[in-house]
Amino acid sequence: MPKFVEDRTFSYSAKQMSDLVADVGGYPEFLPWCIGARVYNKQENDFYADLIIGFKVFRERFTSHVMLSEGKVEIDYIKGPLSYLHNLWLFEDLKNGGSKLHFEVDFEFKNKFFQKMVGGLFTEAVHRMVASFEGRAEQLYGK
Repeated sequence: MPKFVEDRTFSYSAKQMSDLVADVGGYPEFLPWCIGARVYNKQENDFYADLIIGFKVFRERFTSHVMLSEGKVEIDYIKGPLSYLHNLWLFEDLKNGGSKLHFEVDFEFKNKFFQKMVGGLFTEAVHRMVASFEGRAEQLYGK
């Protein structure tokens, strides 16, 4: 069961970054391996989302519950190829501008073969994903 935690800073506000992470419908435009997204049952502070992740011959759909609060995006897994998934994004504004991110993701595949296969690539994939959000922020908000 891979678990990853990362703390880093961005030159964008906590609101800008949490809004970006909360825009799940836009993920296929910039997130590696995300080839489709559907957001539904949207309420003020939460919604449900289906993501289609594809890599070479693999294609899987993940359904999640996304909960929003100020500076926080929390994602809990509902169905798909995993046994579980929990993802947490915490953003805090810094006094001199920008924001600090605390990011956690923890999951386990139902299929142990996939688990072994993904294990070696997991850290690199998560780094790439977080970097994709930073790149998207540059596109939307400037440098």
